[in-house]
Amino acid sequence: MVRLTADLIWKSPHFFNAIKERELDLRGNKIPVIENLGATEDQFDTIDLSDNEIVKLENMPYLTRLGTLLINNNRITRINPNIGEFLPKLHTLVLTNNRLVNLVEIDPLASLPKLQFLSLLDNNITKKPNYRLYVIHKLKSLRVLDFKKVKSKERVEAGNLFASKEVEEEAKKESAKTFTPGEAPNVIDVAEEQQNPKVVAPTPEQIIAIKVPC
Repeated sequence: MVRLTADLIWKSPHFFNAIKERELDLRGNKIPVIENLGATEDQFDTIDLSDNEIVKLENMPYLTRLGTLLINNNRITRINPNIGEFLPKLHTLVLTNNRLVNLVEIDPLASLPKLQFLSLLDNNITKKPNYRLYVIHKLKSLRVLDFKKVKSKERVEAGNLFASKEVEEEAKKESAKTFTPGEAPNVIDVAEEQQNPKVVAPTPEQIIAIKVPC
């Protein structure tokens, strides 16, 4: 594993991407923990932490410029409840192929005031009952979920379904109780993953599509 040091940040590729945003490429370094991102001095619109071994989406410094965070193909099971305090302008978050399981685990994303584009594909959470409606209910500013536009009809349906706090809490409890095939990998599964890691990533076209304003 490789520590995310200031030196690694300074030596990593950075460039203007396809939509003319300044991007830092930290992908594929086997980074286990987010740290030292203050060394970026808030100079980037996009940070790509894909294809690492990050378990927790936390320890972010205050980054007022960051709009897009790509963190697909990691091992994320937990998100800092106060993440929105540190990323006030984050509008795009790609969490494809991580290990989020229960509905309650995405609640911290509600603290992101500008979040409009979110991907949770290839997380077991997507198999939970009423997953999509729950996410739409919690994230009021969301416009695109899992590369599908959030429709007005879905907003109404989500609002009706989770009209009371009691219903929302019950949905969380049911999510925690509901068994999802493949939810808890056994030792053999983990060994196979280490030998043949699954790599799932949005295509460059998808990334550009979710970044370009509708």
